[in-house]
Amino acid sequence: MNQNQSIKQHLSRLYRNIKPLRRKQLGLLLILTLLTSFVEVFSIGAVLPLLTVFTAPERLFAHPAVQPLIRFLGLTSPDQLFLPITVIFASAALTAGAMRLLLLWTSTRLAYATGADLTIDVYRRTLYQPYAVHVARNSSAVINTMVTKVNAAIQSTIVPVMTLSSSAMMLLVTLSFLVAIEPQFTLIAFSGFALIYIVVIALTTSKLTSNGILIAAEHTQVVKLLQEGLGGIRDILLDGTQELYCDLYRKSDLPLRRAQGTTVFISSSPRLGIEALGMLFISLMAYFLSQRPGGFGQSIPVIGILALGAQRLLPLLQQAYAAWSSIQSSRASVSDTLDFLDQPIPDYAEHLSEEPIPFQHDICLRNVSFRYASEEPWVLVEVDLTIPKGSRVGLIGTTGSGKSTLIDIVLSLLQPTKGVLAIDGNILTPENFRNWQQHIAHVPQAIFLADSSIEENIAFGIPKDEVDFERVQLAARRAKIEDFVESLPKKYQTSVGERGARLSGGQRQRIGIARALYKEADVLIFDEATSALDSDTERGVMEAIQDLSKDLTIIMIAHRLTTLANCTQIVEMESGRAKLR
Repeated sequence: MNQNQSIKQHLSRLYRNIKPLRRKQLGLLLILTLLTSFVEVFSIGAVLPLLTVFTAPERLFAHPAVQPLIRFLGLTSPDQLFLPITVIFASAALTAGAMRLLLLWTSTRLAYATGADLTIDVYRRTLYQPYAVHVARNSSAVINTMVTKVNAAIQSTIVPVMTLSSSAMMLLVTLSFLVAIEPQFTLIAFSGFALIYIVVIALTTSKLTSNGILIAAEHTQVVKLLQEGLGGIRDILLDGTQELYCDLYRKSDLPLRRAQGTTVFISSSPRLGIEALGMLFISLMAYFLSQRPGGFGQSIPVIGILALGAQRLLPLLQQAYAAWSSIQSSRASVSDTLDFLDQPIPDYAEHLSEEPIPFQHDICLRNVSFRYASEEPWVLVEVDLTIPKGSRVGLIGTTGSGKSTLIDIVLSLLQPTKGVLAIDGNILTPENFRNWQQHIAHVPQAIFLADSSIEENIAFGIPKDEVDFERVQLAARRAKIEDFVESLPKKYQTSVGERGARLSGGQRQRIGIARALYKEADVLIFDEATSALDSDTERGVMEAIQDLSKDLTIIMIAHRLTTLANCTQIVEMESGRAKLR
């Protein structure tokens, strides 16, 4: 995150991430804003003949600009101007109101549509990041960016930018009109109001920036504490540490709320002072205009139009300032969002999935070494291993010996730092590893189950209307869980609960195996898939695995040699090195 970038640089980066279609729509929105500005000025200008017709209809009847209307309507006396002028003013006011509503509706829809594009892009780019990036990243930072900081980009940057643009355009058009009517008072008043906002901006910029940084950081901390508190609720209940977590949450949430409140106050407070000064200006203007030749009566139309103009200008100034304050205070959150939007997407993401790489003979690791970063120790050291197709390979070793990392290399979730992974002699690269992953199904120790039906969890990642139910049943039968599912009242439509809370450990593992089998992969990898099960449940799961087709290549990680009794090859990992037992 680069906090030192200017607002202009932030907006430039944000604009580059907006789709071309949205950019065209933004251009059309500016045209609509310009049209609305002219309609708004016309509605203000319509006040002048309205007030004139009520105070001095003879003057208006004699005015050259009104003669075309008089001839068109066939009017013969000044009194007949009351109705048409009133209708013109009312029409102008209604049209201006309708245009403002249309502009608000259009700009809001466009802002949130753009926000949806950004959210989807952040999520997509995040999902396509290499596994090593996900391992190094705190999930709460990702969730907070998706849920909170992208919203900040929408509500505190995109919408305010649109508001600032429309306010500036309307200010310029309205001010030009008022200067043409009464240049002296208009320029004095507007300069005074603008100076006040400039001083406020100078005084509050650093506070808004520091508040924005604090809000961005504490939002992430709040999400992290929520995840940890709810995720570890069993231990919290057992240890009685509720107050500890509440205190930690309070220490993050309270400064966050204070910063948010301060930002809202800074954004809104100038309006109150400006309104009071506006009333003072109007009263002074009325006094000085009344001293001109012709007296107060002839000054009423000018006073009215300037008062109405001020009534329109002051909210526009406040909108522009509030928009600037919002953009300034959200820079830190937007910067985090932009960092996620700048994540590269691999080339394969832009192409349809190709045919799987041929796999007829073996998986070969040649002199494979791996470490997560150049300053970190080696996790794997010169591993040479050949896994024939159709074999049953067991991996055993102490915690931290490199078993799971070796599996991640075979899964192509991690790329070797040194050495190569080859399939039938074809070396895997970032360009073709997706073709290899189509062969693989993975059953981890902790099966992730969505809070949905058993059917949807077996066919995980498949749209519900595309699930092959017969294939689901076959996978459940081969995983030895069909009898249990058929005994349930709702059978395959039974909800498993959050993370499979309504199922036992063995049932969750069998659903994980059924999911792998539904994929119809020819390489199955079990990463300590039975280590958390009791002996009887483990025996049942292992029987289900052993009964699988002999054409499948199975790689298993286990802590106990008894679990690997039926393997054709056992590899022992020790300090990142592999040796056959």
